[in-house]
Amino acid sequence: MTVDRRRESLWRAIAAVTGAPGQPEWASAVCRASVRLVPGIDAAALTLRATRRAQDLLGVSDDWAGELDSQQYTLGEGPGVEAFATGIPELVADLGAGQGRWPGFCDAALAAGAGAAFAFPLQLGGIRLGTLDLYRRRVGGLPPGSVADAAVLADLITLALLHEIGNAEASGHDWLRAAGSYHDVNVATGMLAGMLRISLDDAFMRLRGRAFVANRPLLEVARDLLEKKLDADELNE
Repeated sequence: MTVDRRRESLWRAIAAVTGAPGQPEWASAVCRASVRLVPGIDAAALTLRATRRAQDLLGVSDDWAGELDSQQYTLGEGPGVEAFATGIPELVADLGAGQGRWPGFCDAALAAGAGAAFAFPLQLGGIRLGTLDLYRRRVGGLPPGSVADAAVLADLITLALLHEIGNAEASGHDWLRAAGSYHDVNVATGMLAGMLRISLDDAFMRLRGRAFVANRPLLEVARDLLEKKLDADELNE
């Protein structure tokens, strides 16, 4: 199959996914399609990123992918974080060999049963939206064809999301608030910053530190704060 025909085939597969781009059901369906379309992949996650603090998990192929992407968010490191920062795909064939770069994430990923991870930035020119993160349970790299297919999928997903963002801006609909799994973290960060009179970055680092010490997902800690199960004074250190 020629490159153009393969790209067209991938485009049809993404276009066939029902729902609106950015909505959880669409994003998760796209992740499941990515697992089917890229040989050697066991799971996928689609994450929007603005900064290391501001990001939203749009969808996952399964709970395992969600757990792995949650670890990147909680720890602030990993192939997805790096790929977004640099705009260059991160292809990690052996997470055990990546512990020098991302010790926290690699330890957590290995414990969760991951052997390799591959992150592709969602970008168009100077616009960078997030990453498509692909995981596999066994150690080993992807063949060139699979890498090419994953890069094309990332491009197609980017185009679909940019189209949805344009429609949302025209209609005034905040689709990210409805779609993003980490919205509660953003709200909790703002609330903690106001209560303790600190910056948003400081508030976020305190939530992240609490999650790390307690060995819990950052999202859970944020929800504890919102639900008043966690007192802000406990984070005033």
